[in-house]
Amino acid sequence: MDRVSGLQLFVRVVETGSFSRAADDLGLTQPTVTKQISETERRLGVRLLNRNSRGVSLTEIGALYFDRSKIMLREFDATEAVIGERRAGVRGALRIGVSMAFGRCVVAPLILEFLTLHPDLRIDLNCDDRYVDVVAHGLDMAIRLGKLADSSLGCRLIGLNPWVMAAAKVYLDVHGAPERAEDLGCHQCLVYSTVQGDDIWHLRNAHGAEIAVAVKGPLKSNNLSILLAAARAGLGIAMLPRYLADSALDSGELVQVLRAVPIPSQEINVVSPSPQYVPSKVLALTEFLHRRFHGDWCSRMGVGADAPGVCEEY
Repeated sequence: MDRVSGLQLFVRVVETGSFSRAADDLGLTQPTVTKQISETERRLGVRLLNRNSRGVSLTEIGALYFDRSKIMLREFDATEAVIGERRAGVRGALRIGVSMAFGRCVVAPLILEFLTLHPDLRIDLNCDDRYVDVVAHGLDMAIRLGKLADSSLGCRLIGLNPWVMAAAKVYLDVHGAPERAEDLGCHQCLVYSTVQGDDIWHLRNAHGAEIAVAVKGPLKSNNLSILLAAARAGLGIAMLPRYLADSALDSGELVQVLRAVPIPSQEINVVSPSPQYVPSKVLALTEFLHRRFHGDWCSRMGVGADAPGVCEEY
């Protein structure tokens, strides 16, 4: 029997004045109760109860132990109640990790909306393009783009992040537009090193077969906003997430190329330190994001580098 259960048993014996009545109340046998009290006294090295034919009474030190036991049990119950309230409600602190551009342009406006719905919640939003270990960095959850490796983390797929291939009209006027995916090897390409770190773009040809195209160009960066600026400046063809490129495409600064060539969408996943005992606040935000990321969410949200809100170009 653990110590909390032992305290509960001791307090019940004192309150009922009887081993047998305490045993009945707790669904135990009288020998079990007697043995537990004796073991507690042996562990403490003191006599807590005087026994006689009429029942039990507290010794002087037993009365002190009884008073302290009741205080400890009240604190224990209060602590469990707080945990229950925190688990049941969307309140308290929530630490979230997300990549820089996706965090600023897409996640941050959604977080602001979520906070208006849950005023008792405090969110610490960490935007970082480096891989951040959710356990080592004390995160409650992270929003990650791309297919996840198998792990012991909790994970839920909440949507897909579509990409487009685009270039400025000034670039296309000089170099022409590629007609097939294989033509990209002859063009100036702007490489996002976080995803396309090996300068290989994975696409599909007109027949739907997967192909890998080796590309080269004047700029490689792990910052999508820099690649967007380079594409706007006419330095080459870039593969960009729609949430970042849509406003430039709508304004005519960029032109979509190879429309018929499917570009694989990235998975949008929520990961948490463990698949078990996920806090209610994490579950609530995950479900909120899942509802927002269904279908053509880029058009519905109106996100983009020039969209109103917190997303800036640099």
